Amino acid sequence: MATRELLSPTQRLQFTEIPNSITTRDIARYYTFSNDELKVIKERRRPHNRLGFAVQLSYLRFPGRVWSLGEIVPESVLFYIASQLKLDPTIITEYSQRDTTRREHLAEIQNNFGFHTFNTSTYKQFSKWLLPFAISSDKGMALVGVLIDEMRLRQIIIPAISTVERLAWEVRHRAQKLVCLELTKSLTTLQKTALDKLLVVEPDKKLTDLIWLRQPPGQANPRNFLKVVERLEFIRHLNLDSGCLKRVHQNRLLQFTRTGAKSTPAHLSRLDESRRYAILVAFLIEWSASLVDYAIGMHDKMMGKLFNKSEHQHGDKFQRDGKAINEKVRLYAQVGKALIAARDESNDAYQAIESVLDWEKFISSVAEAEKLARPVDFDYLELLDNRYSQLRRYTPKLLSAFEFKATSASLPVIKALEIIKELNISGGRKVPESADTSFVKPRWSKHVIKGDTIDRHYYEMCALAELRSGLRSGDIWVAGSKQFQDFEDYLLPDSSWQSMRSSNTIPVAVTTDFTTYIEQRSIELSEQLALVSSMIVENKLVDVRIENELLIITPLTNAVPKEVDEFSRKVHSLLPRIKLTDLLVEVDSWTQFTKHFTHLHSGEQVSDKVVLLSALLADGINLGLTRMADATQGMSFERLAWVADWYIRDETYSKALAEVVNFHAQIPFAAYWGDGTTSSSDGQRFKAGGHRSFNEEINAKYGKDRSVIFYTHISDQYAPFHVKVINATIRDATHVLDGLLYHESDLQIQEHYTDTSGYTEHVFAMCHLLGFRFAPRMRDLPDKKLYTFEPSSPDSVLAPLVGDKINVKLIQESWDEILRLASSIRTGTVTASLMLRKLASYPRQNRLALALRELGRIERTLFTLEWLQSPELRRRATAGLNKGEAKHTLKRAVFFNRLGELRDRSYEDQFYRASGLNLVIAAIVLWNTVYLEKAVDYLQEQGMDIPEEHLQHLSPLGWEHINLTGDYVWNLKQATSFGQLRPLRVKENKYR
Repeated sequence: MATRELLSPTQRLQFTEIPNSITTRDIARYYTFSNDELKVIKERRRPHNRLGFAVQLSYLRFPGRVWSLGEIVPESVLFYIASQLKLDPTIITEYSQRDTTRREHLAEIQNNFGFHTFNTSTYKQFSKWLLPFAISSDKGMALVGVLIDEMRLRQIIIPAISTVERLAWEVRHRAQKLVCLELTKSLTTLQKTALDKLLVVEPDKKLTDLIWLRQPPGQANPRNFLKVVERLEFIRHLNLDSGCLKRVHQNRLLQFTRTGAKSTPAHLSRLDESRRYAILVAFLIEWSASLVDYAIGMHDKMMGKLFNKSEHQHGDKFQRDGKAINEKVRLYAQVGKALIAARDESNDAYQAIESVLDWEKFISSVAEAEKLARPVDFDYLELLDNRYSQLRRYTPKLLSAFEFKATSASLPVIKALEIIKELNISGGRKVPESADTSFVKPRWSKHVIKGDTIDRHYYEMCALAELRSGLRSGDIWVAGSKQFQDFEDYLLPDSSWQSMRSSNTIPVAVTTDFTTYIEQRSIELSEQLALVSSMIVENKLVDVRIENELLIITPLTNAVPKEVDEFSRKVHSLLPRIKLTDLLVEVDSWTQFTKHFTHLHSGEQVSDKVVLLSALLADGINLGLTRMADATQGMSFERLAWVADWYIRDETYSKALAEVVNFHAQIPFAAYWGDGTTSSSDGQRFKAGGHRSFNEEINAKYGKDRSVIFYTHISDQYAPFHVKVINATIRDATHVLDGLLYHESDLQIQEHYTDTSGYTEHVFAMCHLLGFRFAPRMRDLPDKKLYTFEPSSPDSVLAPLVGDKINVKLIQESWDEILRLASSIRTGTVTASLMLRKLASYPRQNRLALALRELGRIERTLFTLEWLQSPELRRRATAGLNKGEAKHTLKRAVFFNRLGELRDRSYEDQFYRASGLNLVIAAIVLWNTVYLEKAVDYLQEQGMDIPEEHLQHLSPLGWEHINLTGDYVWNLKQATSFGQLRPLRVKENKYR
């Protein structure tokens, strides 16, 4: 039945045929016979029967089916089988003449080697066995794949592929019903009616409620906050059972959620009831958690803006009054001198004052001075009261709509919020005298507590500020949130963690026994301190010295030979001129990266590759789908939008990028730049234009414009293997580990470089625990103190650089928590960026954050000592970061449309822009590498002597030969194969 087909004809062949590209290793793995097998095979009298018997046995092994009459065996496989039997492979033609012999041999193979036919009984067994897989995924390719793998393992002869497909289809259908039942079985008739109403445009509305619910949150302001909460409360009023999500596999839940987020109301209306309600329930419950996170995130930003504005106003007041204050200081300096002189000469003090200015003016100047004067402890909190009304626009809804919980240390904040909430409900204006004020820090105390009363405004603002801090650190969490959960909920469940400990399978790169670990680090640190001390005394450190108790590191000199620039121009001038569209088509013909963009439901590849490539390029060059449709002949916005909605996702982008990066790593020429084990990361700012989005912020470091950051990891071979979109106000260090842990390429990164913004002591600690060598180029390294296990001798040459002792006891007390945190990050239970951000936000009394900081100080000290000793490490880190900087220039050139501004409102769309750009850059790097290799080979063939050192300084980031603009024409038929590359520009090159 057509409706029960899961695979395309090409996919069926992948499961049933021996691939033409089968490797020598796979041939040996599948088709090597044991002595016992050879003994049975050699029992056949005639040579061609022995060979045919062996071929039949081989086919039952892999691909796992019966060898068909007249089927041609791949030459490489046939030759390997025949060589083991010492027979001429051409005699196989004689075996194909008698079908009776073939059937007899097949029966003997089954009896001798335990192969079984597929029957009704095995159909039922596999139907039951496959169900758990089908519950976790409905991808036809994946289900058929695990079925066939299991059949091979059990030595079940694979039946017709249509039978396997039908089995997978039926199990998938049953699994889908079970999943839908779990999500919908608690729905009442009223709830189903309400869900159906989400898909219909009401008479008094312009949009369906589903479209309204899915609108992006917008920038952080009270109006948008209230809109987000309104949508959240709308979902809450549906009273959906959130517990049903726990009974559904995460993969299936993710698929349903994405379908609900992307599907039009019309599409959902056409689905059968069970599936429609299941999708809506999954999406709405998950979306409600996202809305909670958006709302709390808005509160965080609005509180931050409130403090920033008051702080700036505080500074502006001093700046505005500066001239008047200076005049008064100068005047009173003159008065003071006159008084001093009067006392020395025993003259009248009043006459001395009047000698400077008359008495009436003196009196008025004192009054002016009193107005200009501020209290001794005056700070910007004094000005917050003027902004209290701004908070009141949204904070009552914040306190009424969300349930906050806290650790024991932050419970006073929760109690204060409850009091404010009660005052909001009752309309009271006075805070009870019995209200808990233990959460009020000294800086706030004078504003909150005034005599015997509690200032309502400052009490509320202080509580909201502490709420913000607690939410950031994890001491306070929100019911129904994902981003602001209880800290414990982020980590591995205690049962899983205890199981890891007892089985000694903790996934960290250090010894888990604390005594052994700390002893090893102590010995190494002592040895390195002694070594560096002696090298300084003997003046053996290159470009490093201590003068006047200050560490001085001389900047590196340029080590690139002068001839490299001319050589680079010569090589790049040979590269063929090419349109960006042709470049992407060519790279796809080599790597097949487009195969990873599969349909969200069916898992099928895009039938029209031109539409897919156009949609990817629209992201990569920041053109957008509407303008891409205009710039591509025969293209429409509707076709592009359909492909973008159903085929382009974060995981498909990640897999496609990994395909390109992996291919690039296998090119021999890429090895001149590195072995793929080191990398660097850096953020690149993109100005935000158009409507303001939730993710955009103003960072004073970059000026007054709103912006977002594309944070990219690039390998030493120039391949950009990971990218994410981050807030412009968040420090880069938070996201360093994400790129190292969560990329999907085959790169095995061992050493990683960042600039100063990528460094914190927490990052040092986590990199060490997870097996990465962290080597940041810190601008303020000479000012950083070294930490030791034992007090430093005052006579030591390093004494001026040594700070406090390492708090070993603190690390020991938190060692189990540290290992659990590292294991949670390594296993993907929680992302590294989320935990690092929370740890950085923790109050100083949090032991885990402090212990991790102490661990990081050990590693930073060891790194600093190595940095001082090794000019090669300093040069390596600089070279790695320079590659990232050069990549920024190429990205800016490619991302040129819309003035290079990011005008997408949702984080998802911004991420697609970043991912599309990164994929295009990776394709350019790959294409350039291939043709640089060809150009160098040509020059060597022409007799040019090229030092290997020159090749190390070539870069695949050039784009002068690539046409980035104009109409976008796709010609899939003209794609050159990897074995037949485009001709170099020899004729037009003056260096030929």
